[in-house]
Amino acid sequence: MNPYLTALSKIYLMIVKIDISNGDCMVIKDDPKSGFIVSGVTNAQTFSDVLVDNLVSQADDAETLRSFIDHKTLEERIGNKTHLFGDFQFKSSGWCRIGLVPEHTDDGSDCLLVIAFDIDEEKQTEIKKQKEIERNNVALHEALMAANHASQAKTTFLNSMSHDIRTPMNAIIGFTSLAAAHIDSRDAVEEYLKKITVSSNHLLSLINDVLDMSRIESGRTKLEETEVSLPEVLHDLRSIVLSNIQAKQLDFYIDIQDVVNESVIVDKLRLNQILLNILGNAIKFTPVGGTITMRVIENPSPRPDYAEYEFRIKDTGIGISPEYQRHIFEPFSREETSTVSGIQGSGLGMAITKNIVDMMNGAIAVSSELGKGTEFTVILDLKKTGSPVSQEVIPELQDMHALVADDDFNTCSSVSKMLSTIGMRAEWTTSGKEAVLRACYAKEEGDEFRAYIIDWLMPDMNGIEVVRRIRKVIGKDTPIIILTAYDWTAIEEEAREAGVTGFCSKPLFLSELRDVLSRPFRKVEEAPKVEVDMTEFEGCRILLAEDNPLNQELAATILSEYGFKIDIANDGMQALEQMTNHEAGYYDVLITDIQMPVMNGYNLSRNVRVLADKGKANIPILALTANAFEEDRQLAHAAQMDGHLSKPIDVQEMLSEIRRVIGTYRKTR
Repeated sequence: MNPYLTALSKIYLMIVKIDISNGDCMVIKDDPKSGFIVSGVTNAQTFSDVLVDNLVSQADDAETLRSFIDHKTLEERIGNKTHLFGDFQFKSSGWCRIGLVPEHTDDGSDCLLVIAFDIDEEKQTEIKKQKEIERNNVALHEALMAANHASQAKTTFLNSMSHDIRTPMNAIIGFTSLAAAHIDSRDAVEEYLKKITVSSNHLLSLINDVLDMSRIESGRTKLEETEVSLPEVLHDLRSIVLSNIQAKQLDFYIDIQDVVNESVIVDKLRLNQILLNILGNAIKFTPVGGTITMRVIENPSPRPDYAEYEFRIKDTGIGISPEYQRHIFEPFSREETSTVSGIQGSGLGMAITKNIVDMMNGAIAVSSELGKGTEFTVILDLKKTGSPVSQEVIPELQDMHALVADDDFNTCSSVSKMLSTIGMRAEWTTSGKEAVLRACYAKEEGDEFRAYIIDWLMPDMNGIEVVRRIRKVIGKDTPIIILTAYDWTAIEEEAREAGVTGFCSKPLFLSELRDVLSRPFRKVEEAPKVEVDMTEFEGCRILLAEDNPLNQELAATILSEYGFKIDIANDGMQALEQMTNHEAGYYDVLITDIQMPVMNGYNLSRNVRVLADKGKANIPILALTANAFEEDRQLAHAAQMDGHLSKPIDVQEMLSEIRRVIGTYRKTR
């Protein structure tokens, strides 16, 4: 054998020598580890078929390989003395490089060496690098698109915020001017002041959204988890949105399903924020006469001592386009339609909501169809605080008959299940007229209902009229409870006259139902009446540390109207001097701003607490500041302050806090 070929055979997987004159093949090297089976081939065409059979792909690569070693072109390649190489992927040996090397033998014949060597490792590395480059290119493209989208979103946000901020500001300035021009007309001034208040609150909500989003993105927002009552959360939520619901004449349904753990560990403020943001949007984007439903479902959690709570809020509003649904949780984004553009908003509400849900390790999803409405679903895994609500029967009501009448099927189902839990036999209907007929039939059959739970607003007959008609049938003794998602105070007197014995707010929880139905069987001691001391603030002196003259005037004016005497310090150092210069007990409370020149509010509090005179050192100190976040409250607590009030001033909250700290201070003096 040619020594050159002998050397080559130690390196390559396969070497085949093809005679140019007749196409005969001689197998010089056929490594069995390569997976090629070329031994015994007789000519170039057979050799070509063997290689093609080993190819992974059976299309372009196979055809290329056939032409690559075609006998008819071999002589041309030999004549040109060209070396030709091609890379091919085989089933068994992976990637191989096929080389065609012309050789002129000693006997004068022209031959072609077909050499295959292993490049699989090299090729795989190359493929990985190429894929990595492609992935990087895709990632760079996506990052560029995201950056462009974010930049465009912020530009759009700034433009819309400029409009949204100027709109209430224009109203505030305009109505202030009108109030000044009509100062002698009390009715006109009152109307202007109402509009100024509405515009001011809207402006404040815009500013809060921007600040909240900024804090969330910076990672400075922390969850403050405490024990929270879900009935309290949902009833408070209902009270907050009720006026807007009624103003737009919307139907509002709120109910629960299988909620047996009513007390959980959660950040109440953030949970409220999530639900209010979604409900607020539902109210904004649902036209007059539409419907909003809210449902809370408790499911088992995979974690012990936890329960999964599903909050579903659905509306019949304008809906969201499929395109915008992909961006709805991005900051600064708003859908650009003529319908939406006329509705005020910052485009931050849903981004804030998504971030809070993520912080709580929850999930949020949206489904919507244009013109038909939207449904948001929030799922939170919350820790239970103890035993679930008692599901024992009430002995006095066991096997008693009860009727539920509500036009919402979900409410009927939920309340009926609760009644069964406490031992009653429950029936339900979605019609007020049918409720009256069932009451008559039950009396005739001698199986009267021992409790009625009637919805206030039903389409065929309102709850009060249903109660009147049922009372004519059953008499006075059977309890009839009005169940409503609305404020019943306006109709309470009429309802009592019609025979209503109690009221319950939607959603109705098992604990509330147990309480209202078992009440007649409990001995209740009448609580002593608490007399309110209307002279509680007489002679009280407040030291107000505030550097802004307008804020000084506003706070002093408000407090003076309630009988307080006010001394003012322009910064923390002045306040400390005034505390030092007066005897203990001269001031009843110190109210201080936080950001002041010379000495800020935190340092003022620390310096007061170390005064040698304990009567002065123990004075109640309240922060009154625009630093309104939870960590600001914690900083105030760390500075040994007794309370934290945020600006703008809520008069009733401020009076309540002053009353609390002064009462405590007087007891210790």
